[in-house]
Amino acid sequence: MLGLTLGSMAEEESTATFFAGGNTEIDGQAKDRAEQAIRKWTTPEAWGDEDPTGEPYFWNFDAVGREIFIRIIKGGGGNRDGLLQVWLRKGGEERFELYKSYRVARFSGRLGPKKAQGDFQAPEGFYYVSRDRMNPKSDFHLSMDIGYPNAYDRHYERTGDFLMIHGNRVSIGCYAMTALSSEQIYTLVDGALKNGQRVVRVHCFPFEMTEDNLEMFDGSEHKEFWRNLKEGWDWFEERGVPPDVNVNEGKYVFSEL
Repeated sequence: MLGLTLGSMAEEESTATFFAGGNTEIDGQAKDRAEQAIRKWTTPEAWGDEDPTGEPYFWNFDAVGREIFIRIIKGGGGNRDGLLQVWLRKGGEERFELYKSYRVARFSGRLGPKKAQGDFQAPEGFYYVSRDRMNPKSDFHLSMDIGYPNAYDRHYERTGDFLMIHGNRVSIGCYAMTALSSEQIYTLVDGALKNGQRVVRVHCFPFEMTEDNLEMFDGSEHKEFWRNLKEGWDWFEERGVPPDVNVNEGKYVFSEL
């Protein structure tokens, strides 16, 4: 069994650092749904007598606007086992700290990178969201384009487009979240970008990049690719800050931001 052991969404309960997700009262076709979601997750008064800082949301209004880093882990047991981790950093602090993990409601395909339009694979690698990649009127509630194909993908002539983090639980290559999860993530990314963060880095991995997990896939065709991904994983694990990522001779290379 992989080091990342995950249960089904139906069996999970939210905690202070994990949100299992759920549905929303916001109309997914409303023209102002992004504005409604952002107001909901930035304004305590929007909740009336309800307190979202307690169960089941454990929400921190002060988290909105902090610098953010997103790490996605597909997991090894199927396309309902993934996690999207939101890491935040307060101004003046050196390291990012885990704010909350979200269950990925669905990603399509298997472990391994996306290579071609129509292969239904969810990407693995190093991507980012910028302001122009935010879609407040997505067909999937709210969405953020992670920027596939990146320079690495283009080096290998990989094809595909519009690979998203979005709501509505359905995926043909995207990382699909529940509607409530997508609202929270969208609000945190929006707040960071409004507060001056230029891009939000999104690092996507097949599983936790430990030596034990890699050894389980020693015969995989993706072995060398995953070894390269592990370099970026280890950078963040050791420093608490994501690296600057470039591509040189068909490999990811990492350096200080």
